[in-house]
Amino acid sequence: MRPPAARAAIAALLFALGAAAPALGQVTQAQVIAGAGKLYAEQLAQLRAGHRLDDNARFGERVAAIAKPLIEQAKRDYPESASWPWELHTTSDEAENAFAMAGGKLLVGAAFVDRLVLNDAELAMLLAHEMAHAVLQHNLREAEEAMRLEPHWAERPYAELEHAIDHDYGLMRKLAQINFIQEEEADREGMRLAVRAGWQPAALARFFRKLERHSHAPNFRSLFHPSPAMRVRAANQLAAALEAGR
Repeated sequence: MRPPAARAAIAALLFALGAAAPALGQVTQAQVIAGAGKLYAEQLAQLRAGHRLDDNARFGERVAAIAKPLIEQAKRDYPESASWPWELHTTSDEAENAFAMAGGKLLVGAAFVDRLVLNDAELAMLLAHEMAHAVLQHNLREAEEAMRLEPHWAERPYAELEHAIDHDYGLMRKLAQINFIQEEEADREGMRLAVRAGWQPAALARFFRKLERHSHAPNFRSLFHPSPAMRVRAANQLAAALEAGR
């Protein structure tokens, strides 16, 4: 039989472990960040194997210089993100636009930036939009909504839900409304983040004009995304309001 002190220590450890574990049917931000980190590492490995990761030093330096003040601003505005191991990479893969995964894992496609001919302010808006998805915990909210809509996911490993969110079209359609709302929120809060970091609102709004100009269907509102024209109108309105409040 263990001495009382040992039994007490074991009980305390078991209690701590139980408190740290997510409840059945609950997804946590820690799970989402861990899953995103794994997917990010896998994608970087694929790009590295194809010699398409960080393969344009000049572009990488430009993106890093613009991203750094935005990340520092995000850390001030969203304190949880101050402890994240933020990571930024670029790629020449023409299939990649830009994204920020949970936990501050960013990837920016040079071909996309070149295609839109983005100046520094417009690139800052692109980065701030993607960062907003991360700091607003959009992946966590999406997973929570998926479990609300399809409760059986509560009994499955989180990795399976994570895969389904991006590959199960039936579930994706059910999540379309929250995705649409999150895109609007990332546009709005991304611009506010960039303005707080020192960028001029009107200069940021021009990113959306370029996005519209390069769209094949500028007025098409998809299930998941506001139309480019809608985004231009919203960006211009917000930029004017922010400028008036300066």
